[in-house]
Amino acid sequence: MKVYRGFKHPGVATSCALTIGNFDGVHRGHQAMLSLLRGEAAQRGVPSCVLTFEPHPRDFFAAVHQKPELAPARVGTLRDKLEDLAKCGVDQTVVLPFDARLAGLSPEAFIQDVLVKGLGTRYVLVGDDFRFGALRAGDYALLDSLGESCGFDVARMNSYEVHRLRVSSSAVRQALGEGRMLDAARLLGRPYCISGHVVHGRKLGRTLGFKTLNLRFAHWKPAASGIFVVLVHGLADKPLRGVANLGVRPSIDPNDVNRGRVLLETHCLDWPEALGAEGAYGKIIRVELLHKLHDELKYDGLDALTQGIRKDCDDARAWLASRI
Repeated sequence: MKVYRGFKHPGVATSCALTIGNFDGVHRGHQAMLSLLRGEAAQRGVPSCVLTFEPHPRDFFAAVHQKPELAPARVGTLRDKLEDLAKCGVDQTVVLPFDARLAGLSPEAFIQDVLVKGLGTRYVLVGDDFRFGALRAGDYALLDSLGESCGFDVARMNSYEVHRLRVSSSAVRQALGEGRMLDAARLLGRPYCISGHVVHGRKLGRTLGFKTLNLRFAHWKPAASGIFVVLVHGLADKPLRGVANLGVRPSIDPNDVNRGRVLLETHCLDWPEALGAEGAYGKIIRVELLHKLHDELKYDGLDALTQGIRKDCDDARAWLASRI
């Protein structure tokens, strides 16, 4: 899959079958839509294309109005979203920066500037709640009407349901926020996971006897947080069992080397000897969050923190032993 930041690049296809959205989590509803999009693209002999936004439009407006509570919790990072879109067989993804200029485009200007002139759209597939343009004034009826005059077909996909539950990014966020990892996996069609490069941290874990693999979660408000039983992919021939903390580590000084940023810190219960002490840094790993043990806790000192981590490891081993 080809990825472009904006559509003013020579490699962007001159015509396409397009879908538009944030695609946070790329859940089963998104996957069904992308499958339909690929079929329509093949019939027309054009590439399939996803138009998505970074930051999330609601992040942008939360910052403008200085109301962080308006920003949605983020299911996945941009990296994970792009990987999931590629797995769905999308030919190209255009990541459009959501800024004041884009937010101010009227629905008619959005269609002309972005869909027609920018992407050469021949077909557009949207969800049943799709809105676009300044003040969300554009809806499906307007898109369909203008599409006819601009030379592209428009289609709408109804909600996708699993066990009578509408699949949506909001439903995934709620499941993750409540620690219902099995429900989140059903909505996503796979276990919830986070991937990225292993980065250096404060190295406190190895001092306490619990070396960790650190991944940065780029957004400040992850949908999930707490202590989890996990599987780590990418370091050995088979997944490594572990326990992980996703969050801001309330027991650690917020002014440390990570400056209070959200991290996924994973301790592997059985560290591969072949990697050595430093062998994981810079590698790309994928961490599956299988079961939530508890919320983040603030411990009274390093001794209490060490005891807490040891108990989490014991609980993770017990959970894994009963299921894997």
